[in-house]
Amino acid sequence: VQLQASGGGLVQAGGSLRLSCTASGRALSNYMMGWFRQAPGKEREFVATISRTGIYKAYTDSMRGRLTISRDNAKNTVTLQMNSLKPEDTAVYYCAADQKIDSDLVSRDGSVYDFWGQGTLVTVSS
Repeated sequence: VQLQASGGGLVQAGGSLRLSCTASGRALSNYMMGWFRQAPGKEREFVATISRTGIYKAYTDSMRGRLTISRDNAKNTVTLQMNSLKPEDTAVYYCAADQKIDSDLVSRDGSVYDFWGQGTLVTVSS
């Protein structure tokens, strides 16, 4: 599956952005999806994950209450709504997918995801 992330940009602190991840090549309904981010000079970290049916979700504690992950399997798209953004949220955000045909799981572990998008840059100014 090929993943294309979009929606990043420059926003002032307190603002919102909606990131989208669109899949091609395979039906997204067979994949657990995740969002991760990497800030300059830092390691990649987990942001949010959603199971293939959309029933189960998990978020990073550092952004809890400010994030909503959702998916539309009919449109092969996963969306990450980010509110009340802070300068420390500045990073390249990546979407990732892992095939889960027989289960409906979520995972915060980036190493389990087999497919990654190219990333979209989010810059939050103070």
